[in-house]
Parts: sequence; C-alpha cells; structure tokens
Amino acid sequence: MISGKILGTDFFKRDTVEVAKNLLGKKIIRNISGNFFCVKIVETEAYLGLRDRACHSYGGNITKRNEILYRHGGTIYVYLIYGMYNLLNIVTKDVDEPEAVLIRAVEPLENLDGMAENRFGKVYEDLSSYQRKNLTNGPGKLSMALGIDRSLNGKILSSDYLYIEEGEDVKNIVAAKRIGIDYAGEDAHLPLRFYLGDSPHVSVK
Repeated sequence: MISGKILGTDFFKRDTVEVAKNLLGKKIIRNISGNFFCVKIVETEAYLGLRDRACHSYGGNITKRNEILYRHGGTIYVYLIYGMYNLLNIVTKDVDEPEAVLIRAVEPLENLDGMAENRFGKVYEDLSSYQRKNLTNGPGKLSMALGIDRSLNGKILSSDYLYIEEGEDVKNIVAAKRIGIDYAGEDAHLPLRFYLGDSPHVSVK
C-alpha cells in the first residue's frame, strides 16, 4: 500500500518540537497481516525528556517502562494508561536523549470499516454521528481503531506493521498546552501540543 515517500529515522532524529509540528499532515499506515489502515495526523504533543516533568524520562530514572525512550529516533513507544488505553508515541533525537512525540489525534482516510469494527464492532455506515466524530479523535481511540498495542513497543517503524509517509503541506498550525498532565506543575502549561486548526478530528480545541 506504499503510495508516498516513507519517513526514515533521520526525520525523527531532530528537535522534538520540530518533529511534532512536522508530523502534522503526515500519514500513518498500519499493516496488520496485509490489512492496511491509513490516517492523517492532525494533533501531536512533544515530550522533552529529562527536563520535562510530563515526560516519563524526567529526572533520568530509567525503568522497564521508559527504557524505550533511550533508543534511536524512529522507535515506537507504546504505553498503557488507566489499565486499558494504549498510547502511540515515536521516539525522537538519539540514544540517551529520551524524548518523544505522542500521536494524539488522526483523521481516518482508508479502511474506515476496519477502524469502526475495531472501535465499535460494526461497519462505518452503521455508526452514529457521535461515533463517527469520536472514531480517532484521541490517543486511546486512535490506537484502538488502528489495532495498536504494546506488541509494537520498542520496534522501529517499518512497512511490515506501522510506518509514516509524507502527506500534504499544512497550514493553520495551532500551539496549545498539553492535556491530562496537571501533575507536571509549570510544565503542564508549556505550549507543546500542536494541531491543525481547521480539522474536525482534533481531540480538544
């Protein structure tokens, strides 16, 4: 299903904020045994490692959970929250610079029936307007729709299971504070969430 230029690891071995912005408009392709899903990234959050109280690597304590952050840029980092939601992140920069970008919301493009089945157990045509709006407009929702779980944790992006392609040029990028990180003190107010201001698929505007 490869239709555009695949982003290589060099794309991710850069400044995390720039990567978070540059990912907007790019396409995620999920391959599950030849069953392909395609979505456009419309919202991201940057997590800035050792100096960022909201990042799992803050303070430099390496654990079984966060050790993936200490790998090369382009590594997939999937972690579980609330015991039920898998969140998709892509590690940035290089080894021992434990930063990442969270994919927070996407726009469904191809295989909508598959996404609807994964989320709600029925085809897209049978979804209510509320279900369609909420299909992929949040990090836990998009992971369910795309069949993303912790089996991908620690893997490098690959056409065998999940990769990211070049997409369209985007405008109207909005910067805002991140969501759900009140524990991070002053860092909770940093403008490190980026989204397409004209997209109806963003989680929170």
